[in-house]
Amino acid sequence: MTTISHEYKRVFVWEVPVRIFHWVNFIAIIALIATGILIGNPPALMSGAEATNQYWFGINRFIHFAAGYIFTLNLVYRVFWSFMGNKYANWKVFFPFSKKRRKNMSHVLKSDILLQNLKNSSFSNISVGHNAVASFSYLIFFILILLQIATGFALYADNATWWFPKLFAWVIPLFGGDALVRLMHHIIMWFVIIFSIVHIYLVMYHDWLEGRGEVSSMFGGFKFVRKERVDIKKELND
Repeated sequence: MTTISHEYKRVFVWEVPVRIFHWVNFIAIIALIATGILIGNPPALMSGAEATNQYWFGINRFIHFAAGYIFTLNLVYRVFWSFMGNKYANWKVFFPFSKKRRKNMSHVLKSDILLQNLKNSSFSNISVGHNAVASFSYLIFFILILLQIATGFALYADNATWWFPKLFAWVIPLFGGDALVRLMHHIIMWFVIIFSIVHIYLVMYHDWLEGRGEVSSMFGGFKFVRKERVDIKKELND
């Protein structure tokens, strides 16, 4: 008979600034997607009210622009904290190209993509912070988000009165006009939607698979590191 016991060590992983960034990002992305879809395909609303008394689309655009500013400032704040925070928030974790991180990437791909049963494998491959696949996906996500910010403010630049959006006015002529820039902005939005769905699924999946507080860690900051110990005892009456 084989008896498996688990020992857990409580580890503080996500600092308050990282958790604030995560939830501000969450709210801003929802606001941007919802208002962005309406801007791209506004519904025809029939109303008997005077046109001057209907400003719902203007409010929708205002929410979109305000969320865009918050999203951008929040990203700058996260880049700053990648140089100031602990090792789990450090910018180096987003470049998972070392031998150890490549090994971790293989482990995660087998677990997440191939759905292999890795319960009997070494738990040394399980990351305390971001795993290697997540780190690399965040790096790609960061690059696309920079492009999303640039195209978004470029489309806003013509109507903006503030200097900041006008910094991106060069993006429109670079891509040959508004049409392509708008299309790129729209396509990246759908990438963000798909990325968010996959992200939520994988977080919940790892929470179930590893049982280390993956979900609760983004509220309280703590994860649990499990030390595997296998005690094999032969039954006397075997």
